[in-house]
Order: sequence, then C-alpha cells, then structure tokens
Amino acid sequence: MRRVFLLLFLLLVAAAVWVPSLHLWFRPSDVHEMVPALAARQRELASQEGGAERAMLRRLNPEWDLMARTFSALAFANLALREPERKAEHLAVVDALVSRTLDDERRGQEFFLLPYGHGRPFKDAAGRSLFIDGELALMLAARQWVEPRADWAPLLRERVDLIVGQLERAPILAAESYPDQGWTFCNTMALAALRISDALDGRDHSSLRARWVASAREHLVDARTGLLVAEFTYQGRTLDGPEGSTLWLAAHMLQLVDADFAREQYARARKELIGELWGFAWAGEWPEAAPRAVADVDSGPTIPLVNVNAGSSGLAFVAAGAFEDTELLKGLLTSLRFAAFPVQEDTGLRFAAGNSLSDAVLLYSLTQGPLWRQVLFARKMEVVR
Repeated sequence: MRRVFLLLFLLLVAAAVWVPSLHLWFRPSDVHEMVPALAARQRELASQEGGAERAMLRRLNPEWDLMARTFSALAFANLALREPERKAEHLAVVDALVSRTLDDERRGQEFFLLPYGHGRPFKDAAGRSLFIDGELALMLAARQWVEPRADWAPLLRERVDLIVGQLERAPILAAESYPDQGWTFCNTMALAALRISDALDGRDHSSLRARWVASAREHLVDARTGLLVAEFTYQGRTLDGPEGSTLWLAAHMLQLVDADFAREQYARARKELIGELWGFAWAGEWPEAAPRAVADVDSGPTIPLVNVNAGSSGLAFVAAGAFEDTELLKGLLTSLRFAAFPVQEDTGLRFAAGNSLSDAVLLYSLTQGPLWRQVLFARKMEVVR
C-alpha cells in the first residue's frame, strides 16, 4: 500500500508540473508563421470550380460557402497590400472568388441561403438578403481598394446603393438577411463595406453609419450585458441575444464604423466570453447572464464544464488580431494547435477538426491589418485636409 500511495503521489506531482507546461509544446513563437501554408491551401481551393471541400460546405450550410469566399478574399487583399511584389498573384485569387460569386448569385440569392429562406417574402420591398449583398460588397470594396478595376467600379456602386436602400427603409435601420430576420453579423459587415466604398469614390454615408450605431445602442444592445444581440426581427424585436460567433466579427467590422463602440463591444465580449488557463485560451458562445439552451448550426457544439465553443473560438481569432490582443491570439493559437489536428499536405495547411471556412477565417485573422489601417488613415488624411 505504501508503494501504491507513493506511486500515486509521484504521478500527482508529475501532473502538477507537466500539465501547466503542456502549452509550451504548442505555443507559437510567431503568430504569423502559419500564413504561407494556410494561404497556399486557400489559393488551391480558390482555383477549383467545384471540389469536395466546397460540396461539403454547401451540404452543411450554403451560407458557409459564401462566407469562406469572403474571408479568403479579404485575406488575399491584405496579403496583396502586405506583399506588393506579389500583388498580381494575390489579386488573382480575389478575382477568381469574386467572379465565381457574382456568377453564382445570378442563379438567385437563394443559392447561398438555407432552405427555410426560400420562397418566403421579405418585409423590405426589395426582397434582398443583406447577408449576400453585404459580403459581396465587402469583397468588391477590398479588391477595388488594392487596385481598382474599371469594370467592377459600377458593380460596387450599385451594390452599395442596394445596401443603403435596405438600411434606410428598415424601421431600426437594420436590414434583413432572411425574411423578417436580421443579423448583426451581416449589418456590421455591410456598414464596413460602405465605409471602404466611400473612401474609394468620395461619397459620404457617415450619417447613415452614425444613425445605425445610435439605433443599435437603443434597440440591439442586451440590457443585461451591454453586448449586441445576434438576431432580431425587422421591427427590432430580439430573437437571439448576444453570441460570441457574432460579437467578435461585429466588433472588428465596427472599427470602420465607430471605433469607440467597437472597442467597447470587444472589451465586454472578452470579459464575458474568454476563458484562459495555463497558456491556453478559448471562447464561449453565450454570456452567463444571457444564456441560451440550444446551439444552432453557426454556433456549433459547446464543450460543457469548460464552456469551449467552436464557432465563438474561431471568430475570436478575428477580434484578437483586429484589436492587437497578442496574448489572447497566442493563447487561441496554442489551443488550436493542441486540439484541432493540423494537417500539412502538398497543397498547404488545413485543420482536420474544422473545414475550409474555419481555415479561411484563420488565414484572415493572421493577415488582417493593412486594409483597415489604410482606410482609416485615408479618412484621417481627409479630415486633416
């Protein structure tokens, strides 16, 4: 018995020493070290007309097909700005993604929507999804910022006009992604596209952006947490409260809309949703003060007890990079390398626990910065002039 107790004691001592240092095996020395391999994989996927990855995404959720293109296009736009000597190579990826998306949209916007949105009437007379218009506008705006294409300038302008109309007609200035269903995720992405477009063509939608923020503070902020809700009706009634998979992206997009509101939302979300222990970091989907019992396809599963949520943790990368929260970004990367099973192939790097959308989100998280900084700097220069 003494030997058994001694063995157990030694095992406990070893665990006490080993477990807190486990993160050292997975912690990156450079948060950007995976970018070349991730980019190679996304470049290969963009060059394919179809393929198993895209088919799998569409089976799971056709929205993810569009979102993967958007995040990948934004990543390569940033790479084009970061690596001007390879600009043509990076822009070729963006062009392939945008062209394919424009072609697919001609089949009808339902191509990118879940079946429950097919055939139902929108409250807005235009009958369009801000999810699709906003993501396409953001892709076009990012491409035009890096290097304008004359044939796409009118397409961006027309898309922005569609978005402005949807927002202005909405009772709370927040438009629909599905019939009678608006998403904060999509509204903030559309507003960011407006900001970049304004910096490109000289138009000014700053009043609309300011009014949207004022309306959001009044109608779309959860009273218990101070966080933006995720989903709401056309009239502004909350359908789903705060969700990390929305908040992290929204805070980043709001950096181009209202920097103070963006920082406020990031700080609140970090306090409510981030978990950190022994060098690892993760994010929950719902605040304790505003819980939700049932996960949806976008949120993904939550690991109980530790409150690790896949959707929220994935989008937390975007916010951590956007707000230059290096310690959180390193903690998230440590958890990713430990638990998401990185696979290095001839075509590049992917993570087996995710899919091509999560890989595109990660690539964008690690490449973002140049586009947002240039747009913000351009506005500051305009104010100075």
